Amino acid sequence: MSNDAKNDNTNQDQAFPEQSQDLPGSQQEQSPKPDCLPKDYQGGKLAGKVAIVTGADSGIGQAVAILFAKEGADVAVAYLSENEDAKETQKHIESYGQRCLLVPSDLSIEDNCKALVQKTIDEFGKLDILVNNAGRQVEQTRIEDISTEQLDKTFRTNFYAYFWLAKYATPHLKAGSSVINTTSITAYRGSDHLIDYASTKGAILAFTRSLANNFTSEERGVRVNAVAPGPIWTPLIVASFTEEEVAEFGQNSPMGRAGQPNEVAPAYVYLASEDASYVTGQVIHVNGGEIVGG
Repeated sequence: MSNDAKNDNTNQDQAFPEQSQDLPGSQQEQSPKPDCLPKDYQGGKLAGKVAIVTGADSGIGQAVAILFAKEGADVAVAYLSENEDAKETQKHIESYGQRCLLVPSDLSIEDNCKALVQKTIDEFGKLDILVNNAGRQVEQTRIEDISTEQLDKTFRTNFYAYFWLAKYATPHLKAGSSVINTTSITAYRGSDHLIDYASTKGAILAFTRSLANNFTSEERGVRVNAVAPGPIWTPLIVASFTEEEVAEFGQNSPMGRAGQPNEVAPAYVYLASEDASYVTGQVIHVNGGEIVGG
């Protein structure tokens, strides 16, 4: 192994001795020296890892699951009922020599979330990465048109499932493991026609930061982060919006277009890998250039 590819992370979790230098400072005289060499990955950034990715039959979830496999992970693919799309995900995962477990399930039901985690453990023997990504949205132009049934279903799918999966996954996660939640640009700017959906994404944002703080305070060594996509071209768009809205989708972003799922997936790989070992409680914005808070 070359020195350029070597990094033993000797300075992590280490207190520094008192010292000072004159400006601009010399790294050669610094004790200990900062770790500046690239981290070493053999077989991919996620080699030997096991991940659950929900909503992985299509769109962002599919792109994440496939890229995880390319980086060396085995993947449990959770989805609602789109069997043909899920089989496409499985085909690509297995093309990289990785194992894929397909789990059709309605994760708005708590017992199904618990069962998904257990099926993953039974199949792979462990769990290293949880990607909470599955979601639903239904357009309504007025709050009066959002029924309690719709509100409840949206929250149970978009938020409760994330909470339940994290709850049941946590006993199996260990130091170095990662939880990644999919929030949205709507958590920051709101949405006049997706009020309940945007509200769940705001809840996911607060949940991400709260769980990250909880895990840090308990010294579990598990990192919790989120990705906030902007307009991304997925089946959810054509299933939720009018034909006119679909024709204009993403054109009002600063880059003037919608993004593709494979433009979002690398953010999840980063957060799942050791490259993000000093990142927790954060959100990566992949939204075509819109500046949003947090």
